[in-house]
Amino acid sequence: MSTTTLTPAPVGTAPVTARDEEGRIGLRANLRHIGALVRRNLLQIKKDPESMFDVLLMPVIFTLLFVYVFGGSVGGSLGGDRQDYLNYLIPGLMAMMGMNIAMAVGTGVNDDFRKGVMDRFRTMPIARSSVLIAKIVVELGRMMVATVILLVMGFALGMELGTSVAGLLTAVALSALFSAAIMWIFIVLGLSMKTAQAVQGMGMLVLMPLQFGSSIFAPPQTMPGWLQTFTDYNPLSNLADAVRGLMMGGPVADSVWVTIAWAAGITLVMAPLAVSKFRRKA
Repeated sequence: MSTTTLTPAPVGTAPVTARDEEGRIGLRANLRHIGALVRRNLLQIKKDPESMFDVLLMPVIFTLLFVYVFGGSVGGSLGGDRQDYLNYLIPGLMAMMGMNIAMAVGTGVNDDFRKGVMDRFRTMPIARSSVLIAKIVVELGRMMVATVILLVMGFALGMELGTSVAGLLTAVALSALFSAAIMWIFIVLGLSMKTAQAVQGMGMLVLMPLQFGSSIFAPPQTMPGWLQTFTDYNPLSNLADAVRGLMMGGPVADSVWVTIAWAAGITLVMAPLAVSKFRRKA
């Protein structure tokens, strides 16, 4: 009969915590965990294809609605017609697309906690951040699908690329970078609020003023003075102006760097807060 000798921990040694376990996980293992969780989230989408309806239909509806309802009047304020407004709108919608999709991260995290899925993840020897990063990776993939559909719609309606393919790809990358930062905010909301409906409601209250009080849909010069001031400091205006410049031409350096600074600042503040809330959420 064999016996097992248990060696007691030295006096004064702190117990191993989740934070310690995460610190022992190397980069390769971390990437492997993220990949496995991304696959799990993609399988969820495969089982529920209706969850892709917003990605497939939102670019089409927004493009047709704004071009054919507001294109004539707003195009006139730009000194042109509906075609000029199309070239103005599509880059703005690219900047907006990730904002709406970002809400799905918060509602998804909240829903997973209510179902007990996240509790199971927290018992596994994986980095806590990998669960959240996998969510963001999948939502960025959904955003890319929406962006492709948006661009196809734009070119089908006659949009003209004023720069180059490299400028277009840079615009897409910049939109994705900023959207990933915003997703951390919605993860914190998802971990802080009781229901997915509450997350979605709060998200709409925040996003609607930011989206419509920006240069996404209309030039700020047509707005009242107080709203122009708000628009000037709105990070979505900087993103829209940067994307528009990269795609259609014009000065972009200031807008690009301000957008990158906003994305970095939001991520540096919200990502650690999201991981901390994920560890402590009951």
